[in-house]
Order: sequence, then structure tokens, then C-alpha cells
Amino acid sequence: QVQLAESGGGLMQAGGSLRLSCAASGSILRINAMGYYRQSPGKQRELVASITSRGDTNYADSVKGRFTISRDNAKNKVTLQMNSLKPEDTAVYYCNTQGTGRDLRGFDSWGQGAQVTVSS
Repeated sequence: QVQLAESGGGLMQAGGSLRLSCAASGSILRINAMGYYRQSPGKQRELVASITSRGDTNYADSVKGRFTISRDNAKNKVTLQMNSLKPEDTAVYYCNTQGTGRDLRGFDSWGQGAQVTVSS
């Protein structure tokens, strides 16, 4: 079983910065992709950014140039640096990780979510 511990988020004025971090623990053999999704009221959950074990990144068009995702493979940790925040970035942000457990079964785990609120 894989657990994700999220930290960060909070309330920030537009134009400010926040950081989210997520650490995976448990019976992990290999982690492939790590990333963040977000969901605001009345909307579907959407991908914000993801990063592979090789460091290849993918960003939603709405956050390109403002958000940066990074990863520490040794610590099974992913960080999302969010700059130039906009009110439309307000959402609950969920960490996600996909990989293989020591039992050789695949996993797709989610964090508990972190609230990010950006005021105008």
C-alpha cells in the first residue's frame, strides 16, 4: 500500500507564490509518474502538471510559465512551485503517483488534497 503525504497550499493574494509538496511512502518498488491535479467547485478534476522518473514534464496550458514541478527520486517526493498566482488557480490540489509496488502490482495513489485559495 502506498501513502501520500501532502503539505503546503493556503491563502495567497493574486501575483503571489505558494508551494505544494508530496511525499510517497509504503511498499514501493518503482514510481513512474508523479503529478498534481486540481478540482474547483462544479468542475472536473484536471491535470496541472506531471513529471516522469526521467524528469520529463507536462503542464496544463493555463499554468505554463508560472508553475514548476520538480521531483526528488531518492525521497519519492514531488514539489509544485506556483508563481504569479491567479484567482482562477483557486482549487483543491491533489497529488497523484503511479508506479509498481514491491508485490509487483501497479498502484495509482492520491493524496488527501490541499486547498489553494487566491484572492484578487
